[in-house]
Amino acid sequence: MSRDDYEVVIGLEVHCELSTKTKIFCSCPTEFGGEPNTHCCPICMAMPGTLPVLNEKVVEYAVKAGLATNCKISQNSKNDRKNYFYPDLPKAYQISQYDMPLCYEGYVTIDTEDTEKKIRLTRIHIEEDAGKLNHDEYGRGSFVDLNRAGVPLIEIVSEPDLRSSKEVDSYIRKLKSILEYIEVSDCKMQEGSLRADVNVSVRKKGSKEFGTRTEMKNMSSFRSIVRAIDYEAERQIDILENGGVIEQETLRWDDISGKTFSMRNKEDAQDYRYFPDPDLVAIKLSDEYIENIRKTLPELPESRIKRYIADFELTEKAAKFVTASKYYSNMFEEAIKECNNPKAVSNWIMSDVARILNEEDKEPDEIPFTGKDLGELVSLIDKGTISTAIAKKVLEEMFKNPEVPSKIIEAKGWVQISDEGAIKEVVMQVLEANPQSVADYKAGKDKALGFLVGQAMKATKGKANPQMLNKMFLEELKK
Repeated sequence: MSRDDYEVVIGLEVHCELSTKTKIFCSCPTEFGGEPNTHCCPICMAMPGTLPVLNEKVVEYAVKAGLATNCKISQNSKNDRKNYFYPDLPKAYQISQYDMPLCYEGYVTIDTEDTEKKIRLTRIHIEEDAGKLNHDEYGRGSFVDLNRAGVPLIEIVSEPDLRSSKEVDSYIRKLKSILEYIEVSDCKMQEGSLRADVNVSVRKKGSKEFGTRTEMKNMSSFRSIVRAIDYEAERQIDILENGGVIEQETLRWDDISGKTFSMRNKEDAQDYRYFPDPDLVAIKLSDEYIENIRKTLPELPESRIKRYIADFELTEKAAKFVTASKYYSNMFEEAIKECNNPKAVSNWIMSDVARILNEEDKEPDEIPFTGKDLGELVSLIDKGTISTAIAKKVLEEMFKNPEVPSKIIEAKGWVQISDEGAIKEVVMQVLEANPQSVADYKAGKDKALGFLVGQAMKATKGKANPQMLNKMFLEELKK
């Protein structure tokens, strides 16, 4: 039996740190960084006699996330204790939600190669983050840092509707985009603000029964998640093809070796011995409370896509690309106020801006200049102040040394040459130096014109007005 006879089934538990100012059950700050154990208190440290108090903003943000992902909102919810021991969990239990989550039965849509696909969400619930172990590089032990303990999380649990690593990549990017738009999290994967537990199983195509799944914990990069899924699916197929049995277990993905390694057998819900937290009251939400949060939702990607196509005549591809990130979309809207050229702005974002970010392995929120700056760059091209070739150099400089385009152009002496006399002089010099290209053009080889224009641009270091060059070369060649 070949690999094509198998189907991969994937479900995700996405953990997202909420951007509240204080932790979920105390007033300690949530900001990333800080010296170890400086953002914690007796509650974070689980000292005897301490009592948690639920941060209302956490509930608001979770409901907001639920509404933005088409979830039903529970008006009666509660917190539960999930019991397990781990060195960075001082209480030996995590306050989470078990059978009564805040949000349930939602969905998000993703683009596949053929069509749109709806990925169902089982639930979104709130819980506290654990601390962090810093392992000594010489193997002498580990240090516990409780700064992260008690940072509020939402856990977004999907149904097993995903069928490839490509779909998973689209799904997590879509979730990240929505969470950024509604501003409940900074979603900085490099800081652990957004991470995923990935459940993978395989089954023969046509089978309705799920295979035995394995879970890869705390994955926090798109690239690693894609590689891990592809590897794990292949590993499971190899075992089945050789007559083996898949064991339900928790795995660790090693990015260097590109392999998964067993950590422990997977616990079931009963192993956690959930029970309602006796120190926290039930969560009761009114219709008015939920509707007031719904009114605060900003315009989400789907709505912006339709508006960009209708109002700015962008292609569907361009509209989807620009709205995929809140930072791209906000930059686009700010830029077009400056230059009133939506198509040009979207083209710059899709091409050169995205290319530079990719080369530097950065995210859109790390762009060091404003949408107004990008709009000014497009305006300078439209006015003929600089050529597109020079604009590309200006953009590179804006990433390296952020400054408004006009100041960069002035400092570098990159203003476009549009003086007819100066351009005519360059044209005549190029024609005189390239008699073979002149003869080729007159013999019907149109490509020779492009070569001559290129030589003129080279001579002027890209500063000559390309439209004027084309016009003058044609005038001279027709004589």
